[in-house]
Amino acid sequence: MIKRSRLFGAKTRVTFSLPTNQPVGEVSVVGTFNDWTPGLHKLVARRNGTRSVSVTLPPGEYRFRYLATDGVWFDDQTADEIEDQAGIIRI
Repeated sequence: MIKRSRLFGAKTRVTFSLPTNQPVGEVSVVGTFNDWTPGLHKLVARRNGTRSVSVTLPPGEYRFRYLATDGVWFDDQTADEIEDQAGIIRI
């Protein structure tokens, strides 16, 4: 699930969330906003049964995917659009 929160100025905090138990192992969100760097934005377990990470982004269009343990890539079905190799979020 993707949640957007407008901040002062033109930036937006984007929070990427997944259930804690799916998939098993570590998960990070990678994309054009972090040069597709694994582990830079790891999802952290929360008390409400989810794990999430927030990224502050200026206006634009960003491609992203989740990367789980053992090199498993997957998309977020709540993205604005899903292409063959990435989800798209527009700010």
